[in-house]
Amino acid sequence: MTKSDIAVMPGFFDRYINLAPNIDVIEALTDGVSLESLLPAQTMTDLGDHRYAPGKWTAKDIVQHLIDTERILAYRALRFARNDKTALPGFEEDDFALHANAERRTIANLYDEYAQQHQLTVSLFRSFDDEMLQRTGICFNQSVSVLALGFILVGHPIHHANVVKERYLK
Repeated sequence: MTKSDIAVMPGFFDRYINLAPNIDVIEALTDGVSLESLLPAQTMTDLGDHRYAPGKWTAKDIVQHLIDTERILAYRALRFARNDKTALPGFEEDDFALHANAERRTIANLYDEYAQQHQLTVSLFRSFDDEMLQRTGICFNQSVSVLALGFILVGHPIHHANVVKERYLK
């Protein structure tokens, strides 16, 4: 199923979905733009502890955020694909970043973890049939389909790569 098969575009999340290509969700997750091509590890290493403004995230915080968000969205997709109708809460990304201890890790270690998590996400989505992809649930007070979550997972790293280019690499 492709992005254009999303029956109802969820508000807020559309900003990520719109960045993803309109191709099959598995193809988008596997053959889409890789984290390394979006945010080269060397560039992120070179940024070090740079913050473009007080209170903003470092490169390590951004990569850790991508890992955490991928885990959370994959969990939501699993719940909704299994037809769990329990409304799921949002998460406070700034609290996650504050307590993740990303500064103690290397970019290489974070990229390795991201790659492992992403591979698990791809495996999960490969297990879903079209009926499962069309199932919906509530998260962050929004109705969202499993298919939409797949494209959020594709667009979210693109969004953050754009932020790095616009605000950190100027």
